[in-house]
Amino acid sequence: MGMALSVPAAIYLLFPPRGKKGAEWVEAADLSKLETNVPEEIVFRRTRVDGWKISSEKSTAWVIKKSPAEVIAFAPTCTHLGCAFRYEESRKTFLCPCHNSDFSLDGKVIDGPAPRPLDRFEVRIQGTKLLLGPMEKVPEA
Repeated sequence: MGMALSVPAAIYLLFPPRGKKGAEWVEAADLSKLETNVPEEIVFRRTRVDGWKISSEKSTAWVIKKSPAEVIAFAPTCTHLGCAFRYEESRKTFLCPCHNSDFSLDGKVIDGPAPRPLDRFEVRIQGTKLLLGPMEKVPEA
C-alpha cells in the first residue's frame, strides 16, 4: 500500500506540472486585411496549459485598426454580466443585447448597467501581424 501511494508522489516530485511562463502572445490577425476605423470580430486560437494538460481553444476579439501602428482589441464580453456584445453599424457603437449596455468605439460606457469600460487585450504589432497578449481590466471611470 505504501508503494501504491509513493509512486504518484514520486512522479509529481520528479516531473512537476508546468507552471505559467508569463504572458503568452498569440498571432491573431493580418493587419493588412483589416479596414481602418472599422470594428471587426476576429477569431484566433489560444493554447492553454493547465498542469500536464495542454489545450487549444478558439477565442475571439473585437479589433479596431486606428492606423497601421495603432490597434485596439477588446475582449468579446460585456463587463456587466459577461454576455457577448455586437457592433451596431447604424449607431457606430457596441451593444450588449442582454441588458442594452452601449459602448463607444474606445470601449467607454455610453449607457446601460455596465459598471466599467470594455476589457482590452494587450496588443503588439510585428510587421503586419497583430499579436494579442493577456487581457487588461479597465477600472471604473
